[in-house]
Amino acid sequence: MSEQNDIDNDEEEFTETTLIEAIENQIESDNPPAAKATFNKLTLVGYEREEILNLMAHVLAVEIDAILEEDRAFNTEWYETALRALPELPPEKK
Repeated sequence: MSEQNDIDNDEEEFTETTLIEAIENQIESDNPPAAKATFNKLTLVGYEREEILNLMAHVLAVEIDAILEEDRAFNTEWYETALRALPELPPEKK
């Protein structure tokens, strides 16, 4: 049983690392522009880098889940709106 938990933890850690790398790439490339703007805004109001990246990764994860669930393309408009609304997290999509 603990072996399954180890696998689950490894997968969760890989997913989190991958999402954060994606966010860092978006900030660095300024694509979408809302990524860098959101990072800068949250930095200015006192959030730590790690916390900002985790919040932004959460938004990306919600959109990826929706893509898989609804079998559709990435919704850039929703994603940028959700980023700009941080630190308020988007509601979980069903």
